[in-house]
Amino acid sequence: MKVAIVGASGAVGQEFLRILAERNFPLDDLVLFGSHRSAGRKYNFKGKDYEVKLLQKNDDFKDVDIAFTSAGGDTAGEFADTITKYGAVMIDNSSHFRMDNDVPLVVPEINPEDALNRPRGIIANPNCTTIMMVVVLNPIDKLSHIKKIHIASYQSASGAGASAMKELQEQYKEMVEDGKVTTIKKFPHQLAYNVIPQIDKMTPNDYTKEEMKMYNETRKIMHSDVRTSATCVRVSSLRSHSESVWFETERPLSVEEIRKALSKAPGVQLKDDPQHYVYPMPLESAGKDDVYVGRIRKDLADDNSCTLWLTGDQIRKGAALNAVQIAEYLIKTGNVK
Repeated sequence: MKVAIVGASGAVGQEFLRILAERNFPLDDLVLFGSHRSAGRKYNFKGKDYEVKLLQKNDDFKDVDIAFTSAGGDTAGEFADTITKYGAVMIDNSSHFRMDNDVPLVVPEINPEDALNRPRGIIANPNCTTIMMVVVLNPIDKLSHIKKIHIASYQSASGAGASAMKELQEQYKEMVEDGKVTTIKKFPHQLAYNVIPQIDKMTPNDYTKEEMKMYNETRKIMHSDVRTSATCVRVSSLRSHSESVWFETERPLSVEEIRKALSKAPGVQLKDDPQHYVYPMPLESAGKDDVYVGRIRKDLADDNSCTLWLTGDQIRKGAALNAVQIAEYLIKTGNVK
């Protein structure tokens, strides 16, 4: 089993290396790829150093079985044919292929079998906020079909990459030392001591691309006609995203039904004792594999609705871990070249 990581120097690429080692992923050989900026860097994996190769349109992927790609949508689109030319399965973390009809969009806890039908050799990894939400809502949808979802997300700096995390830290340092922020590059406004109600670019309907991803991707993953309305907000936490979710089901569900379903759900940790201040927070979920959920309660404005709060590490389950779980499913079912 030969595995490639494209975008190895980025936050998700580095997380791939950690997760593959932690889960003892069954690989025999590893090759790392990057841009001109990162080519030549060396990273240690299980005691051995690997040098990042420059990503080029050549035959470097000839013997690769699985390629994890996290180098941005433009790079994914440009190099997809090069990566898949000799039969490698490309599991892509960008948004480039997600809504293509001939590319499956997969969350292993929900629709793993979709990964088996990949005519272009590409499997898309969903958006981080979508992944975490559907992992929690899918067990509830099995109790009663979810018709509508409203979400307010609270997304950490790390969702914009390693450089964004450094920028947030630098902004706090500037505020303490100089009383003002001068470093504003990754975000449209100062993030330290602030929240920004915009993630990704605005679309013509005044929803951002991030918010529209949640609408479209949820329907594709869950094979559902559910309608989703989101407001995605960047907050000044460093790592892990959180979401406040309101959902309407066809029949009224009790809080007890929902808690019972979530307590048995794969990839979910139930932490829900609000009277004793027990609920999930991003500090707790950072570095963890599961999505944490709590604050489950009836919606006072709608008899058929409930609301909950969830948090998860978007670099792990929201990106690298989900992709590795897809690959593990392919290996388990014998669906790698």
